[in-house]
Amino acid sequence: MGGGSTYTPELIDGFARLRETLPVSELVLIDPAADRLEKVGGLARRIFARQGHEGTITTTDDLDAGVDGADAVLLQLRVGGQAARERDETWPLECGCVGQETTGAGGLAKALRTVPVVLDIAERVRRANPEAWIIDFTNPVGIVTRALLEAGHRAVGLCNVAIHLQRKFAALLDTEPDRVHLQHYGLNHLTWELGVTLGGGPDGAGGTDVLPKLLAEHGPRIAEDLRLPPGVLDRLGVVPSYYLRYYYAHDAVVDESRTKPSRAAEVAAMERELLEMYADPALDEKPALLAERGGAFYSEAAVALAASLLGADGGTSVQVVNTYNNGTLPFLPDDAVVEVPARISRAGAAPLEAPPLDPLFAGLVSHVTAYERLALDAALRGGRERVFRTLLAHPLVGQYDRAERLTDLLLSHNREHLAWA
Repeated sequence: MGGGSTYTPELIDGFARLRETLPVSELVLIDPAADRLEKVGGLARRIFARQGHEGTITTTDDLDAGVDGADAVLLQLRVGGQAARERDETWPLECGCVGQETTGAGGLAKALRTVPVVLDIAERVRRANPEAWIIDFTNPVGIVTRALLEAGHRAVGLCNVAIHLQRKFAALLDTEPDRVHLQHYGLNHLTWELGVTLGGGPDGAGGTDVLPKLLAEHGPRIAEDLRLPPGVLDRLGVVPSYYLRYYYAHDAVVDESRTKPSRAAEVAAMERELLEMYADPALDEKPALLAERGGAFYSEAAVALAASLLGADGGTSVQVVNTYNNGTLPFLPDDAVVEVPARISRAGAAPLEAPPLDPLFAGLVSHVTAYERLALDAALRGGRERVFRTLLAHPLVGQYDRAERLTDLLLSHNREHLAWA
């Protein structure tokens, strides 16, 4: 779902290259935007043909027809498109808050727009095939995945942050990515690498923790990628997700955002160029420009997850996913959705035992978990007061006057997408 996204050729390339891992007989691209879907679908078929994949690629704007009989459904949609993202990244700045599409006030706006749409899609998937797995790549992944799980759907959330860091660390260590295992714990877009194990079993057992080596030898380079001072990593002793910059350098991010084009504007321009490329009948591979669009290694992560959930990989594997906590982080409720390494099989995701989380990190995780619970309630039941309470609970807002003003701005910019507003 969201098959007309400019991300899709990255996914198609992964399905084509990794067909031994996940044999696909038919891949259906579903999207209401017919013009985009035609261009993306044409390129998808050419990629399959170039790489000798015998599977069929179908395109449709009919959701029910598209999911009929599906074994797995991948969700990568953006309600309101890049125009809504542009607003999410802009209006919070008026209150001195980070403008970002997955966290803070902008992230809440996206959750409110997205959760009802995703739940409607999931119900139609369940009617088409109650055994189908839903793989959610739609942000905010933690909140959306919790909505799916609480509604009883067979769902697992997926983010590319972990696989991106795994590949980066493998390059720094000059080794193969499958030898690098992450102790990646927290919430979606709020995680820390507590350890990096080289070698050992699928879960890293028996391997060597090389995180101290990475920080000692490559700390400045890693910090530069995260856009944080090297001293921050030295004092934390771990590698935070690059989304932690919105918390650890909030005011600096706000100042920068006020003086440069939004990421949404950059992506919108990039998408126009990509769609022109996709329309070229001679193009039969993903263009290099797509790497700048984001979602690096998404295809590898999605194929690996689908293969394990469908039993196509011959057994269980360990992958970083979003799923119910169920005691993994003992300071959180069992029904919180956490982003952690888990053993994946036909039965779903079973999180591995977590190491103790430093109070420095656990406190923020607890705080944001409370926000996410309120955010889901607001998305499901609506109401201005629920939106206000959710914003007041967010650690990037936290002041009643800001929460009041942000509530007004959120509602004014999103009324067309909120049935209750």
